[in-house]
Amino acid sequence: MKNIAVIGSGTMGNGIAHVFAQCGYKVSLIDISADALNKAVATISKNLDRQVAKGVLKEEDKNNTIKNITTFTKMEEGVKGCELVIEAATENPDIKFKLFRDLDAMCPEGVILASNTSSISLTKIGANTKRSDKVIGMHFMNPVPVMKLVEVIRGYNTSDEVTKTIMELSRNLGKTPVEVNDYPGFVANRILMPMINEAIYTLFEGVGGVEEIDTVMKLGMAHPMGPLQLADFIGLDVCLYIMRVLHDGLGNPKYAPCPLLVNMVTAGDLGVKSGTGFYKYTPGSKDVVLAPRFKK
Repeated sequence: MKNIAVIGSGTMGNGIAHVFAQCGYKVSLIDISADALNKAVATISKNLDRQVAKGVLKEEDKNNTIKNITTFTKMEEGVKGCELVIEAATENPDIKFKLFRDLDAMCPEGVILASNTSSISLTKIGANTKRSDKVIGMHFMNPVPVMKLVEVIRGYNTSDEVTKTIMELSRNLGKTPVEVNDYPGFVANRILMPMINEAIYTLFEGVGGVEEIDTVMKLGMAHPMGPLQLADFIGLDVCLYIMRVLHDGLGNPKYAPCPLLVNMVTAGDLGVKSGTGFYKYTPGSKDVVLAPRFKK
């Protein structure tokens, strides 16, 4: 594989494009918004500058990485000649299902279609195509250029050959791929999200405050970030969505989302993206400050 298309130029999409381009692949970065594409390339350039400043990348390598990325606002043009298409669009089933139906119609028979989904069934995504054996999950972790893990998710019909190809490709990117099967939450979110939800319940039930809960997990369990702060960075709306996927898919009441999480999302407190979650975020500041409602 030499030519890769990435659909969606947000945080995950531009990170995936960055990693592939830096490893010498020709990348078509596709988004319906030209402004979003310009912002994505600027973000990639800024992140590459950090690598140059740290001495882990040469200026020439940075320039070659940027040259390896071509942007498109029309999907049919962007996917031409690509052997692999990675979808990194909004975590919405209807949007993803339509994208895969369109990609199935646009791409030649041998093209592998991958999704960066963190929770949506690959079997359901594959069922929207006539090539379910060539549909697979590549769940990169954020930030993509830094995090080593790629959760490789096999749909019910995903072939051994396609799985082997994606595992090898992930290693070529300097990542560590882990093969998992297609069940709600896969592995990463089936374990992570209930922990975050339990931390929110611990706050909701008055066992401890925001800072106390995060401090216990950071100092006691050696987590680099407390679960409530991590939830803010993931997005509380995303956390709620994944908890509902787990609850609906597994039918177990232990996966019911905490009422406090539901209320916060309903009120628009989504974490970093909205400026307020369990903590308050000021643009340009790295200070971690409790949101007013959680101050003692």
